[in-house]
Amino acid sequence: MISLQGITKRFSGHTVFKDIDLSLSQGEIIVIIGPSGTGKSTLLRCINFLEKPDAGRLQVGNLSVDTQRASRADILALRRRTAFVFQNYGLFANKTALENISEGMIVVDKLPKAKAHARAREILERIGLADKADAYPASLSGGQQQRVGIGRAMAANADVILFDEPTSSLDPQWVEEVLSLMKQLAVERQTMIVVTHEMQFAREVADRVVFMDEGGIVEQAPPEELFTAPKDERTRHFLRKILAPTGQAVP
Repeated sequence: MISLQGITKRFSGHTVFKDIDLSLSQGEIIVIIGPSGTGKSTLLRCINFLEKPDAGRLQVGNLSVDTQRASRADILALRRRTAFVFQNYGLFANKTALENISEGMIVVDKLPKAKAHARAREILERIGLADKADAYPASLSGGQQQRVGIGRAMAANADVILFDEPTSSLDPQWVEEVLSLMKQLAVERQTMIVVTHEMQFAREVADRVVFMDEGGIVEQAPPEELFTAPKDERTRHFLRKILAPTGQAVP
């Protein structure tokens, strides 16, 4: 169970979003869409305190935190229950794929190095990079780097994986391999919150699509309902703008 209640974020007096309420159940997949500058990525970053919310309460699993009274221990506990996949991969340049995936298990979970490396090799096999265990990020394609980033998130055994525009930094030829891995996680019912402009992915994978605009959640619905019969004109306008150039049906 993941719950956001009244989450608010401001930067230099500007309100990015206010009183955001959102919840999802274990195994649920939510995709957040909306115009750039709406605060979608900032909302993800607030969930694990990469950005400190200015108001509200967060619950991840059995941990509930008042964001204004969160202690260092609370923040660390929240981060252990969440895993983050960054737009720019966020890998350690001086560590191999194996080491990037195993680092959290060694440093945070205190697993013996041999056990962490064995688990990392299992994950590399699952993400199709078993032959890249000793490769450094600079020698990997963008798609491979992002798969390592997802592998690192998988290693965390978190309650939820937060994906912040995971394909936005990729050349077009690498996008599908990353989306395929995410679809595999969806089949396994990994709880996920995904910010993306990949509308077809949202249609195929999401249990629920959330549309954000002007600092708030405008509407949310199962994908076929939101993509074919959105209730709000702002949602219709956004979808027409995004879908029409791709040849997809527009509401």
